[in-house]
Amino acid sequence: MEIIQLAHDELEALHLCDGEGKTQEEAGECMGVSRGTVQRLLASARGKVAAALVGQKALALVADTPAVIETTESSILKMMQ
Repeated sequence: MEIIQLAHDELEALHLCDGEGKTQEEAGECMGVSRGTVQRLLASARGKVAAALVGQKALALVADTPAVIETTESSILKMMQ
Protein backbone atom coordinates (compact mmCIF):
# COMPACT_ATOMS: atom_id res chain seq x y z
CA MET A 1 0.00 0.00 0.00
CA GLU A 2 1.29 3.44 -0.90
CA ILE A 3 1.96 5.76 2.04
CA ILE A 4 1.44 9.51 1.89
CA GLN A 5 3.44 11.41 4.50
CA LEU A 6 1.84 14.34 6.33
CA ALA A 7 4.34 16.54 8.16
CA HIS A 8 3.68 17.74 11.70
CA ASP A 9 3.35 21.40 10.67
CA GLU A 10 0.89 20.48 7.93
CA LEU A 11 -1.21 18.60 10.49
CA GLU A 12 -1.00 21.49 12.95
CA ALA A 13 -2.19 24.00 10.34
CA LEU A 14 -5.02 21.66 9.33
CA HIS A 15 -6.06 21.15 12.95
CA LEU A 16 -5.96 24.84 13.86
CA CYS A 17 -7.89 26.04 10.81
CA ASP A 18 -10.27 23.17 10.04
CA GLY A 19 -10.47 21.56 13.47
CA GLU A 20 -10.55 24.63 15.72
CA GLY A 21 -11.98 27.10 13.21
CA LYS A 22 -9.13 29.60 13.50
CA THR A 23 -8.37 31.95 10.63
CA GLN A 24 -5.12 31.48 8.77
CA GLU A 25 -3.78 34.59 10.46
CA GLU A 26 -4.69 33.26 13.94
CA ALA A 27 -3.15 29.89 13.11
CA GLY A 28 0.01 31.63 11.93
CA GLU A 29 0.26 33.47 15.23
CA CYS A 30 -0.14 30.19 17.14
CA MET A 31 2.50 28.49 15.00
CA GLY A 32 4.89 31.43 14.81
CA VAL A 33 4.72 31.62 11.01
CA SER A 34 3.18 33.95 8.44
CA ARG A 35 -0.37 33.66 7.12
CA GLY A 36 1.08 32.79 3.72
CA THR A 37 2.99 29.89 5.22
CA VAL A 38 -0.19 28.60 6.86
CA GLN A 39 -1.97 28.90 3.51
CA ARG A 40 0.72 26.79 1.79
CA LEU A 41 0.70 24.21 4.61
CA LEU A 42 -3.10 23.94 4.44
CA ALA A 43 -3.11 23.49 0.67
CA SER A 44 -0.49 20.76 0.94
CA ALA A 45 -2.20 19.00 3.85
CA ARG A 46 -5.65 19.11 2.27
CA GLY A 47 -4.27 17.73 -0.99
CA LYS A 48 -2.52 14.88 0.79
CA VAL A 49 -5.57 13.97 2.89
CA ALA A 50 -7.82 14.05 -0.19
CA ALA A 51 -5.38 11.91 -2.19
CA ALA A 52 -5.19 9.38 0.64
CA LEU A 53 -8.97 9.14 0.98
CA VAL A 54 -9.79 9.00 -2.72
CA GLY A 55 -6.89 6.73 -3.62
CA GLN A 56 -7.34 4.41 -0.62
CA LYS A 57 -3.75 5.09 0.45
CA ALA A 58 -2.22 5.11 3.92
CA LEU A 59 -1.61 8.46 5.59
CA ALA A 60 1.44 8.59 7.86
CA LEU A 61 2.13 11.42 10.30
CA VAL A 62 5.78 12.40 10.26
CA ALA A 63 6.61 14.44 13.36
CA ASP A 64 10.32 14.94 12.72
CA THR A 65 10.12 16.32 9.18
CA PRO A 66 8.59 19.79 9.06
CA ALA A 67 7.37 20.83 5.64
CA VAL A 68 8.50 24.40 6.23
CA ILE A 69 11.30 25.71 8.42
CA GLU A 70 11.17 29.42 9.18
CA THR A 71 13.81 31.07 11.30
CA THR A 72 11.78 33.99 12.52
CA GLU A 73 12.51 35.67 15.81
CA SER A 74 9.37 34.21 17.42
CA SER A 75 10.17 30.65 16.32
CA ILE A 76 13.74 30.96 17.60
CA LEU A 77 12.44 32.25 20.94
CA LYS A 78 10.02 29.30 21.19
CA MET A 79 12.86 26.84 20.57
CA MET A 80 14.91 28.42 23.34
CA GLN A 81 12.16 27.99 25.96
